[in-house]
Amino acid sequence: MRRISLGTALIFAGLLAFIVAAIGADVFASNDPLRQSLLLRLRPPGTATATAYFPLGTDDLGRDLLARILYGARASLMVAALSVSVSLLVGVTLGLMAGWFGGWVSIVAMRAVDTMLSIPAILLAVLTVAVLGPGFFNLVLVLGLTRWPRYTRVAYAQTLQVAALPYVRAAEMAGCGPGRILLRHVLPNIAGPLMVVATSEFGLMILFEASLSFLGLGIQPPYPSWGSIMSAGRQYVVRAWWLTAFPGACLFGVVLCVNLFGDWLRDRVDPRSQGR
Repeated sequence: MRRISLGTALIFAGLLAFIVAAIGADVFASNDPLRQSLLLRLRPPGTATATAYFPLGTDDLGRDLLARILYGARASLMVAALSVSVSLLVGVTLGLMAGWFGGWVSIVAMRAVDTMLSIPAILLAVLTVAVLGPGFFNLVLVLGLTRWPRYTRVAYAQTLQVAALPYVRAAEMAGCGPGRILLRHVLPNIAGPLMVVATSEFGLMILFEASLSFLGLGIQPPYPSWGSIMSAGRQYVVRAWWLTAFPGACLFGVVLCVNLFGDWLRDRVDPRSQGR
């Protein structure tokens, strides 16, 4: 059994802290993230009043920055999880069908993948959200439906390999239908590479959500998002550096931990790494 290194333990700790903070934002946030007080606007970290304490300071409307960062983590987690789920469902379904049936199904699916990959994902997301309008549902839908080609390519390639194995052919000769074979025999054997892709996409979805919110096309005010917090704080970079520094550090740390976790998971799934 492999021992987990200190670096891997820190990665797990960072991801766990992000998930716990997002889920338990109601518990860890001592102040209402939407409560405004112009008398407390742009207070530095460590500010304390008779009724409240602001460890990370306040924003331009006097709202607690720590509470807004915690609730912003929840928004990022929800958007990333739902977006990855949508793109995983669409991409894997198309990849399985293209790899199993081949022929014109494979040609149409792969040409659709090539077309989608030729367009920058963030540009496509910006244009689509601008047309549909900002909001949580549209954000999840757009991000989910612009990132499915990666899953399709991986599922297609893996399905072609697994479909040629003897036990799959035996199940086909035994009278099992395509749906049963794909769900019971093919999908479980290609789940590893798909989970690696989903992990890397999870960090990318967090970054995309923050970018669109920064541009005003994501989570809409007054509800907090790391991107919208930094967007509002860019006007006060000199006198209120904490408005961009703290949410930016959180975004950097989470995306870094997710990407490193994806690298670790890839090494565990890749058979060529087992003998190292």
